[in-house]
This record gives sequence, C-alpha cells and structure tokens, in this order.
Amino acid sequence: MKKFIEKLHFITHDIEHLSHLEQAQIACTAGAKWIQYRCLTKNDNELLADINAIAEICDDWGATLIVTDHVHLNGMADIQGFHIEDMAADFVKLRQQLGEALTIGGSANTVEGLIRLAAEGADYAGFGPFYTTLTKPNDLPLLGIEGYRKAMGLLKEKVIDLPVLAVGGITANDIDPLMNTGIFGIAASAAINRADDMREAYLSFYDRIM
Repeated sequence: MKKFIEKLHFITHDIEHLSHLEQAQIACTAGAKWIQYRCLTKNDNELLADINAIAEICDDWGATLIVTDHVHLNGMADIQGFHIEDMAADFVKLRQQLGEALTIGGSANTVEGLIRLAAEGADYAGFGPFYTTLTKPNDLPLLGIEGYRKAMGLLKEKVIDLPVLAVGGITANDIDPLMNTGIFGIAASAAINRADDMREAYLSFYDRIM
C-alpha cells in the first residue's frame, strides 16, 4: 500500500525550553503536516499523555503523527505510524505486527540499508547523518552531499522507489544542495526547535523544500 509521505518531517526532542507538546503546537501553527514524536526518556504513562495531547493538535491541523520506536503503544493512541531507529530491525515482522494501514519508516546509513528497507516494505527512510548532530549522537560515518548523491544515483539505477529523507545536523542553508542530490525530503529537529524563533525556522525549511 503506497503511503503519502510529507517532504519535511519535524522531529520533536527533549530540550530545556520547550516541551514536546509546545514544539508540536508551534510547528503545526507554522504549517507542519508531519510530526515525529521522539522521546526516549519517559515511561509509558508519560509517553501516552504526550502522544494523546499531540495527536489532538495534529488532528486539529491535519498533520500526520509518527512515533519514534515504542511500537508497543500501537492502538493506545491516535498514532498514524512509527519510525524505527534500529537499523537491524526486521520490517517484515514489523509490518505483520502493525498492519498495512500504518506508516512505517526506518533509519539507514548505507545504500545497502536503504535497499533492505525498500525490500522489506518500509514506507520511507531517514538516511544519515548528513553532518554532526547533538540530537542523536552516534559514531556513524557522515554522509555529506556526495554520499547522498551517490546513494540516490544507485537507487535510481536499481529502480528502487523509496522516499529517502536526509537527516542529521541539517541547517536551512544545506537544503538546496541536498535536494539537488535527488533525495525526497528533509527531517529536522535541532535547527528548528533550538532556533530563536522556532516558527520562522520551520518556515525557512519549508520554503526551501517545497
């Protein structure tokens, strides 16, 4: 089942000055149509309180709500899909578990990872990191512009139709060269939610991508 995937994914994060709910509210009022709730620090009751409140905001503004991991919460809130960060996750089993209606995205750092996600039925892929990021610290190789260009070229050669979103340390100034590599879109967090004016930062990303 082919899913609609937005070109700009806004990812909430644990930050000092804005709650996940506030981040989602500001993003949606700026026009966001895709909110990825990423919280790995709360218990299930706290997660569900957040998710239910953000789901109401997304419903009001017509935005898709994706939850990072926490697939055990499926059916407990109005969640439209899940993004799985484990690059070794079995997406065939995840699809069987979650069903065809939900959107399921995965993370990859290599072309081989993208090919596997496509073969196992992922609806989209977050591909990165583009650059050093404090949002999701890791020791994975940085892809840079050339890494995306090569990967998109290989997917095109193999006729693999998978929406690929660049992620990891992306700023508004990176968007034009990244989109020119052939990627589908951008996933962003810190460059937006840590900006002095989060609404303007979101709009700056949106205008360049759309």
